[in-house]
Formats: sequence, structure tokens, C-alpha cells
Amino acid sequence: MGKKLYVGNLPFSATDQVLMDTFSEVGQVESAKVIFDRETGRSKGFGFVEMANEADASAAINRFNGQDFAGRPLTVNEAKPMAPREGGGGGGGGGGYNNRSRGGRY
Repeated sequence: MGKKLYVGNLPFSATDQVLMDTFSEVGQVESAKVIFDRETGRSKGFGFVEMANEADASAAINRFNGQDFAGRPLTVNEAKPMAPREGGGGGGGGGGYNNRSRGGRY
């Protein structure tokens, strides 16, 4: 099973393929994914790379963490599991304003 890495401080121009090519310099890459904002379609400036094994993951962290990548120092470390979200849903809406409730006309 592979080892998932968090890659932060990516330039907004980074793509999945760029991550794949870069990290394959130090070992076998199983997957690479830049995370994009759903609404704007723009990169969020981070992504995830899954290396084939622990040794390749360690080599990638040692090689790329803090290194300049298109003018930005990368942050590379072991990805942490996503915490479960609390709440659920985007808050309720309290009924809209209605002129009738104020005795007015519309």
C-alpha cells in the first residue's frame, strides 16, 4: 500500500501531471492530484501525491520539503486523515422578509 503525502504552497499553475513528473524523480508515484476550488475552478495551492512505498515517501519529503518550486518553497509531509466534518449543512434560513407581516402591501 502506498503512502500519501500532502504537498502545500503549490503555484496556482501546478497540474496533476507536473506533480507526477516532479515526484517521480525520487520514486514510484501511484497518484498525484492538485485540489481545485469547485466554484472558481482555480487551484487551491495544495495537492496530494501517493508514493508506492514508505521509502519513496521519505525520499520525497527529504528532497522536496522546503525546496523552491516555481518561486515558492514547497511544504511536503505525510498526509493526515481528513477529520469528520461537524454540523452538516449550511445553516438555516429564517423565512424571508414579507411586507404583509408588517401590515404593508406589496
